[in-house]
Amino acid sequence: MSTQIALKLGLPESAQALFLRHPLLRRAASRHVESLVSIYYDTRRLDLHRQAITLRLRKHGGGWLQTVKHNVDSEAGLTTRPEWDAPYLNHFDFSAIDAEAVRRLLEKPKVTQGLTALFETSFRRITWRLQPAPGTTVLVMLDRGWIASNGRRAPISEVELELVSGSKAQLYEVASDLAARVPLTPELVSKAERGYRLAAGTRPLPVRATAAPIAADAHPLIAFRAIALNCLAHLHHNHAGALLGDDPEYVHQMRVATRRLRAAMRMFAPVLPADFAEQLVPPLRDLMAALGRTRDLDVLLSEIVGPVSAALADDPRISALAGILTDRLYATRGETEAFLARPGYGKLMLLAASLLHGEELAEPAPLADERCATLHEFAQRRLRKLQERTHHLAELARTDDPPSLHALRIAIKRLRYALEFFGPLLPKRSFAAAAKRLATLQDKLGQLNDLANAGAVLMVCAGTDPNLREAVALIGGWHGPRHAALLGAVPEQLDIVRKLRLPKLK
Repeated sequence: MSTQIALKLGLPESAQALFLRHPLLRRAASRHVESLVSIYYDTRRLDLHRQAITLRLRKHGGGWLQTVKHNVDSEAGLTTRPEWDAPYLNHFDFSAIDAEAVRRLLEKPKVTQGLTALFETSFRRITWRLQPAPGTTVLVMLDRGWIASNGRRAPISEVELELVSGSKAQLYEVASDLAARVPLTPELVSKAERGYRLAAGTRPLPVRATAAPIAADAHPLIAFRAIALNCLAHLHHNHAGALLGDDPEYVHQMRVATRRLRAAMRMFAPVLPADFAEQLVPPLRDLMAALGRTRDLDVLLSEIVGPVSAALADDPRISALAGILTDRLYATRGETEAFLARPGYGKLMLLAASLLHGEELAEPAPLADERCATLHEFAQRRLRKLQERTHHLAELARTDDPPSLHALRIAIKRLRYALEFFGPLLPKRSFAAAAKRLATLQDKLGQLNDLANAGAVLMVCAGTDPNLREAVALIGGWHGPRHAALLGAVPEQLDIVRKLRLPKLK
């Protein structure tokens, strides 16, 4: 058995020529080119896939090489997985696999008798052997080709960095050097996983946030690392869809993922390394701004202008204003897509991943403050502080003071994210009830904030045109009853916030 440590990066097909000209590759100790054809096997019921086992045959000289891989989950594109190779002599042989659970599954009669070819990959690989520092060797592999199954094909264009010797930090240094000139982003979906999706005809969909696995007795930094890696995965899974620009939900989910990451950094700020936030906050702020501009216009068009345009379809003033806003939205989407396609985005993602894989977080030292020695104790203190701040802002909030309501909405959002982060430590029923209550409060105050900000943006779109300004007034009047109802409900919502009590940690 060998253990592979590799970093997989997505490369746009349009950037392949730029990658091949990268100065770092000219300093390679060696360069090798080969064509690789592989066939992937599983049962019709996908018994191997459900257990994170991959079985393939790869053409090797005049014969075939059998490879079994296990635990192919990726942490921000970095994989550490065992694999077993053996010559294929016209039948599968799993006797050399020293992981008993893996071998036992593969040798089950229903598996061995049910194995069938599901998909095939064929690509050309260029491998550069880099030695960036004494004792460090990194293989850089560029794969270009396709995946095929059931008459369908999907392109392969990716870069993989495999650590032969040295540290993970040095692996990320090489990746960062490459990403400085070329748009390379961490790729969480392996060729095998893409093949399974192609075989099943599965269409990609926007991915929502999930809970990160954490334990009450864990070091707080171990928990932060798991939560932050989870946020990065949320970002990565929606990146490709956001670049296409067809479904605004991808941008929305990327914005949520970025907000959650920043909320986690605020939550764990007392225990984070001194320079952690300093390195990430400025570029994350730029990312939030790029995503936010598009998301805000999406909401304005779909939730504020759209309903009025549908109700007053014959009014040319509303139609003209909606058209101007649509043009502005498409232009802003283009700017956001360009931002996400630049090398800077991939470099930011690699920076975040390298920090999270660093020794200070992967193997943290005991905390000086014994009152926060475990996640349970740390979470209790942080949740209590957030709840106290939310209660305080609820006391200060007034219906006639929009900024005070906006500040309360942000506090509620941060409290909700914190509750979600620590959800695995909370009783399921009371956690679900509290999270739903906070989400409802955040949504109501968010609608008020959207209505409050809509007028200024629409007036910019209207310019000095009197007809378009009349359209803005019509839209404001149409939403008047909803705005009044939302304002009228504020006192009750403030009372709910003041009485809010969070569930106790298990």
